[in-house]
Amino acid sequence: MKNLVDNFPKQHRVTILIASMLFALLIVLPSESAKASRMTGHPVVTSNNIVANYAALSIGQDYPVPLDFSEANTEIEFTDLFKVKIRSGDSLATIFTRIKQPQKTMLAIASSGEASKTFTRLIPGKFLQFELNKDKEVVSLSYEQDQLTTVVAKLTEDKSYSSSFEEKSRTIRTVYYEGKINSNFWNAGTASGLNDNMIMNLANIFAWDVDFALDIRAGDSFSALVEQIYIDGEFIGHGDIVAAEFINQDEKFTAVRYDDGRYYTPEGDSMRKTFLRSPVNFKYISSNFSNRRFHPVQKRMKAHRGVDYAANTGTPVFAAGDGKVIKAGYDRFNGHHVFIEHGGGITTKYIHFSKRKVRRGQKVKQGQVIGLVGSTGLAAGPHLHYEFLVNGVHRNPRTVSLPKANPLKGEKKTQFAAYAEERLGLLQHNKQLLLAIR
Repeated sequence: MKNLVDNFPKQHRVTILIASMLFALLIVLPSESAKASRMTGHPVVTSNNIVANYAALSIGQDYPVPLDFSEANTEIEFTDLFKVKIRSGDSLATIFTRIKQPQKTMLAIASSGEASKTFTRLIPGKFLQFELNKDKEVVSLSYEQDQLTTVVAKLTEDKSYSSSFEEKSRTIRTVYYEGKINSNFWNAGTASGLNDNMIMNLANIFAWDVDFALDIRAGDSFSALVEQIYIDGEFIGHGDIVAAEFINQDEKFTAVRYDDGRYYTPEGDSMRKTFLRSPVNFKYISSNFSNRRFHPVQKRMKAHRGVDYAANTGTPVFAAGDGKVIKAGYDRFNGHHVFIEHGGGITTKYIHFSKRKVRRGQKVKQGQVIGLVGSTGLAAGPHLHYEFLVNGVHRNPRTVSLPKANPLKGEKKTQFAAYAEERLGLLQHNKQLLLAIR
């Protein structure tokens, strides 16, 4: 066939080619009636949910597309959200003036219910959050009272305001920490994961039984259950130590926090004694009570009836217990000094201050700063000389038996015993669990 076509004159071959192409085109394209029949009754739904019937549409022609919003009956409200930082001296009135909002709106919000009274107690540094509608009306005002509670005033349908408290969910978990002392307690606490505040709190719990300046030895250990606080699932910080154990020179001390916020032994005796074991910060070291010691200034042997706590000048010194200042003065031997009478025949003496912080006749509380470490008087260097007298007789402050304060009694003691057993059981369980996986 190909040879036959090739024998045709050139113009005949062109004519045959054109005719073939037209015939092929007629086969591919459907008839007009067929196209109409195929499209009629089959609408197409576009991505915008617009229904279109393409049966009567022609190629190359522009057509308007109808938009039907008959089903969209939800009105979209545009709002503006912003925060205003509360300055010193600010009130709700001054803030509304600053952001150019009517005072009548402020008054309506301030009297919108019991919760709205919080708006009259604004704290500088915090924020008020405003929400305005397209007409610049305040549709809501929020103030975070604390991490858990926010007071919110909202515009109602009748154009008045209603205020209420919105509470966030608070979750508390307990986490176990433990450590072993190699060099000092502070380093061991840091290595265990405790932060500075938690280390100090743990030391304060056992401060009446352990002198952290003198008694700590390598090999001592501690363990603690500490609260972790979450608000709406977000970790915000640590809470209280709920149970703890401290082993010092093979002697074990155990403490459990009760619902009154105090710490007790498993038997219900208060960890808090009427006197601090050491009146200075536990980070500082000292010499000891002795019946025979070489005096560094007088250059002779004599009894040392107290404890010398070597510390930097200016280190705060605390009252070991509640009492009354019976002497606060200066002499060439003691330098600046303070004597406190506590009752029950007990007197404490604090000597060689650089500065006194109390006066004679003043009543003081346990832990109150009464002076600063110095080297006044007969002193070779900055330190605190601390004495503890019972009925006029000197006792070693480190070993004297300290009176207990406020033990639990009766039904409360029974309830605490069950609670303490649960807490200490959890403490021991975590200890054994950690030991097993090592």
